[in-house]
Amino acid sequence: MLSSPHRNPWLPHLPHSSGCDPYYDWLMHVGSLTARIRSRCSDFRVRVIEQGRLVPFHDERRPLGLRRDASAWVREVVLMSGDVPLVFAHTVLPARHARGTWRLLAGLGTKPLGELLFTDPLITREALRYARLDARYAMHARARTATGVDADVLWGRRSLFRRDGRAILVSEVFLPAILELPE
Repeated sequence: MLSSPHRNPWLPHLPHSSGCDPYYDWLMHVGSLTARIRSRCSDFRVRVIEQGRLVPFHDERRPLGLRRDASAWVREVVLMSGDVPLVFAHTVLPARHARGTWRLLAGLGTKPLGELLFTDPLITREALRYARLDARYAMHARARTATGVDADVLWGRRSLFRRDGRAILVSEVFLPAILELPE
């Protein structure tokens, strides 16, 4: 996997005058993204891009307490409306947590992770962080490659989810087509 540059793009707030206005409501939404998308399209589906043990991106190690050379269980999917990609989602689970609390993740297949995260009362979500992603960042390259979307800038958010003190990191990159969903 590509690694991001050393400057971490993920901020605890959206930068002013950043061009994120069209995506603002999507970025700030704290409920289930899956449920919100499903309520706006009748042909929602999840396309699995990659799933397995990989080295996480540089900026994902610190939030998860991973060593520089540690691998993790990584799942990349695209949330779709029919054949139209809406969101590129990238989840990182430290390998040491894959057998316990989060063991169900490996068997998700094309089921959305959001259904698990927002229906289990023992799972808590930490604060959202936001990023303006461009060609300098590996997450931007992965989203473009996985979806075929040609955009110089993509907006994303990420947060840690915890269960029994064990964390997973979920990043969501919003693709331009999400702005075309009906209200």
